[in-house]
Amino acid sequence: MKDVYALHNIVDDVHFPFDPAAYSRFKFGDGAAAEAFGAALAAGFIATYGNRLSENDQLVVVPSPYTSIPTASYYMTVAFIKVLNRFLCMNGYNPAETTKIHRFKTYSIDYGALDMESRKALIINDKYHMDKEFLYGKTLIFMDDIRITGSHELIIRNLLQRYELDNTAYFLYYAQLLNSNIHPNIENKLNYYSVHSLQSLESVICSPAFRFNTRVVKYLLHAPFAEYEQLLMKQTPAFLQELADCCISNNYYQMEEYRKNAFFLFDHLQKIIPSWQSICKKENEPILNYQNSQLA
Repeated sequence: MKDVYALHNIVDDVHFPFDPAAYSRFKFGDGAAAEAFGAALAAGFIATYGNRLSENDQLVVVPSPYTSIPTASYYMTVAFIKVLNRFLCMNGYNPAETTKIHRFKTYSIDYGALDMESRKALIINDKYHMDKEFLYGKTLIFMDDIRITGSHELIIRNLLQRYELDNTAYFLYYAQLLNSNIHPNIENKLNYYSVHSLQSLESVICSPAFRFNTRVVKYLLHAPFAEYEQLLMKQTPAFLQELADCCISNNYYQMEEYRKNAFFLFDHLQKIIPSWQSICKKENEPILNYQNSQLA
């Protein structure tokens, strides 16, 4: 059995059954929104499927695939697991386990703006890995924030088939598109509903609940340089270091679209944090800085 469950169904491209402004903030790192979405999704899942669960089931909750930097839905998944585990505990069941689908490719194209065929063409060459032995015989819960065309779900279904995993599985979403007359780029409308500039992003990243994710890192690195520089100068060293570490871990600094902003960040960190000088300096070479990087 492989069921699809969404807390909200989108049938209109103007009126949504959830707060689109909160959803947009969630996509750009609002941890409070992620917490609320995850808790609500868990409550809906338990109300719908709780009576199917038993002490013989070992649940494994799997967030959407990522390389190094989590997606926004990862933080929703963390909140989901907390609420689910409370239910499992109160019913004498084992807590859910977690694992990761490893993703070995990243791109700068805004997936939410694409139609169905373009989405399929983009992700067809992506490479993924799951731990077959760990998952064998367990009940799987695959999480994502929104289902528009089902392309990513199809990838996971194909992975299960390739690994010969005939497990009971649930595909869970905060929302799904049910109106085929609505273009898939409705996803972009939701993504940028309230966060559509660095100015509108600033209130999100200044919140104590802010969490870095792939979208916000790419958005910052691809922003107009003057606005990006102005925003960065307002941030704490801890924020700047985490942004730089995200940039490095996903190899964004090697991508042409992000290179200028990435190396400006590295150069600035070398000036304010001594340890970054030794990290960025290559043997028998001058310290790498933004000006030098333009010659590469």
